[in-house]
Amino acid sequence: MTDDWSPPPGSWASSAGRRRNMQAIRSRDTKPEQLIRRLVHAQGLRYRVSAKPLPGLRRTADMVFRPAKVAVFVDGCYWHGCPEHYVPPKTNPGYWSQKVAGNMNRDRDTDQQLLAAGWTVLRFWEHESPEDCAVRIAATVSRLKPPGKG
Repeated sequence: MTDDWSPPPGSWASSAGRRRNMQAIRSRDTKPEQLIRRLVHAQGLRYRVSAKPLPGLRRTADMVFRPAKVAVFVDGCYWHGCPEHYVPPKTNPGYWSQKVAGNMNRDRDTDQQLLAAGWTVLRFWEHESPEDCAVRIAATVSRLKPPGKG
């Protein structure tokens, strides 16, 4: 079977194979997220997964601790422009570099909106130690949760 697919002009995918690969990338429940959630849960903390911290904000945090007003994001190194690991793409660099820059701008805007609403924002890179992330999350939530809230 031959793959005669070719991308439309201005498309983000350079080939049918690339398109399939990119579509298979998870936006939630990634391995780093799952590891961190498991460790935080083992410490007795409960949270919402992939939830909107603010009703009017069309963005979701990876973990939301409502009573403590803590939003946790586990950012992928490529998609969010990690200063240590981001490597600009060789294929269709204009599109993908612009996409990552847009993600970074949206992340900063999300942080600002949550902070303005009285939330604490914790951001971690996917390459960070899940154990260290879980310890920081637990310490922050424990410090900020209102008295009498589980």
